[in-house]
Amino acid sequence: TNKSFVYFSLVPLSSDRPPAPVNVSVMHLRADSATVYWEIPEGEVIIGFSISQQEGHTQRFIREVNTTSRSCVLWDLDQETDYIIQVQSIGLYGESQASKRVHFRTLKKSDRFPSNNDPAVEGVDKSRQLQTGEMIIIVVVLLMWAAVIALFCRQYDIIKDNDSSSGKDKVKPSSMASTPEHCSGGLLRSKVHR
Repeated sequence: TNKSFVYFSLVPLSSDRPPAPVNVSVMHLRADSATVYWEIPEGEVIIGFSISQQEGHTQRFIREVNTTSRSCVLWDLDQETDYIIQVQSIGLYGESQASKRVHFRTLKKSDRFPSNNDPAVEGVDKSRQLQTGEMIIIVVVLLMWAAVIALFCRQYDIIKDNDSSSGKDKVKPSSMASTPEHCSGGLLRSKVHR
């Protein structure tokens, strides 16, 4: 009795795991938040990420799937505190090894508005431009709607005037009354025979 067994492994092989994220950096530092950025080698299928955030003896994990994002904002940080982060890619067959450790320190809360040379302000101008752009779009759309309403009212007055004057001339055929006439040979020539 020679029996053979086939074993299936549910643990992915290490070669199926995605590569670790590279060029991990922290930007937009504030007293209570920071943004983590990273890159993934080309050609890799990544369906999410996992971030390990360590502060002293406390560790927090952030995990997102079904996303192609290559950045994450860390919220609720303590001011003037040292943090260490690592990022992992999530692929179809598991998670990558952790990236290199990145150390950063949050800023001190300040009552003053930071200057443009302050690293904490990086990206603020972009949000102002976005808000200005949004306002321009809103104003343009409102002006276009006002123009459409004005044209509608003008056409409505013309139609109303035509209806009140057509009550006097009920003899006109409907096809002649509904098509505009241009005596100078425009779009439609007059069908009146002399």
